Amino acid sequence: MTRPQTIQIFLPDGSPTSIREAEITNRLVKAILFPRNKIQEVAKREIVNFTGVYFLFGSKEDGAKPSVYIGEGEDCFKRIQSHNRNKDFWTHCVIITTKTDEYTKTDGKYLEHFCLIKAKEIGRYITDNDTGSNKPSIPESREHDLLDNFETAKILLATLGYPIFEEKRKAKSNKEIFYCKGKGALAKGELTDDGFLVYKGSTSSIEETNSITKWIGVLRKRLVDDALLKVENNVFVFQQDYIFNSPSAAAATILARNTNGWTKWKDIDGRTLDELKRK
Repeated sequence: MTRPQTIQIFLPDGSPTSIREAEITNRLVKAILFPRNKIQEVAKREIVNFTGVYFLFGSKEDGAKPSVYIGEGEDCFKRIQSHNRNKDFWTHCVIITTKTDEYTKTDGKYLEHFCLIKAKEIGRYITDNDTGSNKPSIPESREHDLLDNFETAKILLATLGYPIFEEKRKAKSNKEIFYCKGKGALAKGELTDDGFLVYKGSTSSIEETNSITKWIGVLRKRLVDDALLKVENNVFVFQQDYIFNSPSAAAATILARNTNGWTKWKDIDGRTLDELKRK
């Protein structure tokens, strides 16, 4: 069960799009976010040199999903400076640490290991890490402390605009599930805070009509290239849950033609998304 939270966000230079520090005031964990172009300015913040785990967020031109690199460091900023020279894709960084620099190197390695596993399990982002991360040996009691810290980090990351560990499916009953049907297509999904979520196992038409817009065609190609859509029995099949920016983008991808998703997505009783959510 989720519960109400109060999160404090501090803007060191006064800009809501620049450096941001976030914390739940009665918790030990703290996050700092900065755009890549503010790497020199953020170096003045003591917290960036603390031990912890960090996330490099960005998008690749040919990717259907955003990307993330997850790392750890005794001095996070030194590691990030190296990535600034060697990694092109990232635009923003979030460091998760403690307010009083209490993490050890082992704590950082454990959090990196657990975060990589969870990021791949949730599947919102493509992980840019070339290899996995070995789980370090730590006392059971410390492991539970760090898992509790992870829950705080999860909330702070989502609050800062990166819901990397948020479960995609939210529907609590069949009444909240919608269906889109067409030639060679049968998909189901739900309207979420992030957009329209199409469920794994949904099918999409392979043959594109002349009316399909260029950007939907490009998106479908990216989904195929990233193996999110695979051909099975002469239809495309979603290999994972996938979040589209809008119901129309989801419906157009599934039907392989231009369409209004607000009228194409219908619940089990045949009522459109438009009827239930916009009127």
